[in-house]
Amino acid sequence: MDQILPKGGNAGSGASGLIAGLNPPSPLDPRSAAVLREIVEQYVETGEPVGSRTLSRRLPIGLSPATIRNVMADLTEAGLLFAPHTSAGRLPTERGLRLFVDGLLNFGELTEEERGAITSALAPSGRSIEDTLAEASRLLSGLSAAAGVVLAPKSEGALRHIEFVSLGPGRALVVLVNADGQVENRVIETPPGLPPSALQEAGNYLNARLSGRPVEELRQLVAAEMAADRSTLDTLAAGVVEAGLATWAGEGRSGEGRGGSLIVRGQAKLLSDVTQIENLAAIQTLFERLERQETMLRLLELVEGSVGVRIFIGAENGLFATSGLSMVVAPARGEDGRIVGAIGVIGPTRINYGRVIPVVDYTARVIGRLLG
Repeated sequence: MDQILPKGGNAGSGASGLIAGLNPPSPLDPRSAAVLREIVEQYVETGEPVGSRTLSRRLPIGLSPATIRNVMADLTEAGLLFAPHTSAGRLPTERGLRLFVDGLLNFGELTEEERGAITSALAPSGRSIEDTLAEASRLLSGLSAAAGVVLAPKSEGALRHIEFVSLGPGRALVVLVNADGQVENRVIETPPGLPPSALQEAGNYLNARLSGRPVEELRQLVAAEMAADRSTLDTLAAGVVEAGLATWAGEGRSGEGRGGSLIVRGQAKLLSDVTQIENLAAIQTLFERLERQETMLRLLELVEGSVGVRIFIGAENGLFATSGLSMVVAPARGEDGRIVGAIGVIGPTRINYGRVIPVVDYTARVIGRLLG
C-alpha cells in the first residue's frame, strides 16, 4: 500500500474543502515564501538544518547565498525559523510550520487508483467492524510512518433486540443488538432467587417496546410507564429491566464511559525520530493516555464541526499539549452527515503533511460510509 502518494497541488488554491479552518497565510513576499517552503520540505525529508548554500542550489529562483542568508535572517526574526545550534542552518518553528501548512503546502487529490487501493484494503469482506478499523489504523501508520489512530464511538442508534441471559446466582448478561447488527454485552447483578422466567419476561417487555428506539428513549418510555403504574411486569422483572437499561443509559450522561473503539497502530514509529529527553517523556505520556483511552472524547471534540481535515502542530493540538508532535485528524461522517468516528495520524512535527492529508481525508470518508 506504500504506493499511495498524493500528486501536487497547493493548499492555498482550492484546498479549503480538504483542510478545515484553512487560514490565509501571513503576507510573505515571493522570495521569503520560496525560502520558507524549501526549508520546511527539506526538514520534512531529512530533519536536518538547511543552509543558504543548499537553498541556492535547490530553489527554482536564482538567489545568491548572501541574499538567501538575509531572507533567512528576516524569517528568523519573524519567528518562523530558528537555529538549533551554532550551525548556520535553520529549521522551521511551529509557527513556521503552521504558516506552511495553511498557505504554502503542495498536495493534491488522490488518483482513482490510489482511492481504489484504500477502498479495497478497507472492504469488510467478511471481517468484523473491529478488524476493519484495525486495518485502517495500520494502513494510516504505514502510509505516514507515524501512528495511525481510528476512533469509532459506541453506537447510539436504534435497537433491534435485547435479551437477558442468566450467568448463575445473582448475575445476568444483557445482550443488546443495534440496528446495524453490532452486539454489545453487559453484566448486571440480579436479586437472589430470581427465576429464569423473570429474565424472559423482562426481555419480552423491552422488545415489545423497541420499535427502533435508541436506549435513552426506551429508558424514558419504560420509566414513564412504571411511574404511572402501567407496567405489566412483576417486581423482580421490573428490577431486571431497570438494571439492564441503566448499564447503557448511565454512560451517555456521564460523558466519560461512552464506550466504543480507540485503535492505535504504529506507536513505535513515534520513537524512531526522538532525540530529546523531553520529547521522549511527552510521547510516553501520550502512550499512557492512549492506553487508558482518555483521548476518545477529546478526539471527537477536536473534529466536531469540522468538514475536512484538521491539523494540530506541536503544543497547539490541545490533545497532548506538547511540542515535537503533530496530529492530522478528520471526522468520519455517515451518509446523514452525523459524525460516527475520527480518523487521524499522530507523528513528529516533520510529518509529511502533503502525503498524509489527502490519505487521512479519503480514509475518513471510507470509514464514515462503513460505520454510517
